Amino acid sequence: MKHYLSPVALVLALLITGCASTTESGAVGASRSQLLLVSSAELDQMAAQSYNKLKTEATAAGKLNTDAAMLARIRAVATRIQPQTAVFRGDAPRWPWEVNLIDSEQLNAFCMPGGKIMFYTGLVRKLSLTDDEIAVVMGHEIAHALREHSREQVSQAAAAQTAIGIGTQLLGLGSGTSQLTEAAYEALVATRFSRSHEAEADRIGLELMARAGYNPQAGVSLWQKMGGSGGSGAEFLSSHPSDASRVQQIQALLPTVMPLYQATRR
Repeated sequence: MKHYLSPVALVLALLITGCASTTESGAVGASRSQLLLVSSAELDQMAAQSYNKLKTEATAAGKLNTDAAMLARIRAVATRIQPQTAVFRGDAPRWPWEVNLIDSEQLNAFCMPGGKIMFYTGLVRKLSLTDDEIAVVMGHEIAHALREHSREQVSQAAAAQTAIGIGTQLLGLGSGTSQLTEAAYEALVATRFSRSHEAEADRIGLELMARAGYNPQAGVSLWQKMGGSGGSGAEFLSSHPSDASRVQQIQALLPTVMPLYQATRR
């Protein structure tokens, strides 16, 4: 006689078997179990396709890598940080890293899964970023890729959809209730989840930049700039912790990461 898992048991089994960690903890102690139900290779492929599409569109508009001096600065920072990723992931230095620059007034930057980095000129120009401050942003965005936050969020959404679908069937609820539940999940759970990722990326990013020889104290000056009128519209900060809370976290981490930075100066 065959035995089948109940719907609830099936969800629990998926959650248990999908728990892992994508990185080592490093000096900042960034370690926790992650829900990973989807393939990293799949997301990397989708990220590469999206990145290439963005580059093609920017090239057609005459907006890709038009500022040679700024591009050189951005790439130099990335080149120093990338080898330090081995502290958190042994495979990361061998990723097909790529760094490009879009001419745009947006205060934005990101690192897609697999190491595809894009900076926007507005972020550097409007905030008059130093190389140390560029390294704060760069380390933060690379940290998202190292921890596979995109993969984790997709997995979280997949698990939620499964649970919502099963709950709807078990309780005999209509599709309208299901949609309402999904909307509530997106508005409440997903937002908090995203903010926890941002705080984690701050921690890992600070260690990456320190090990690369950039002064972690620049984290304080960067977020103070972001707290002013220049940073109020930053797209990549839309779900981040407040500027004041990030400054507090950075200051609390300085005793841990400053020795790493000072070691590079010797």
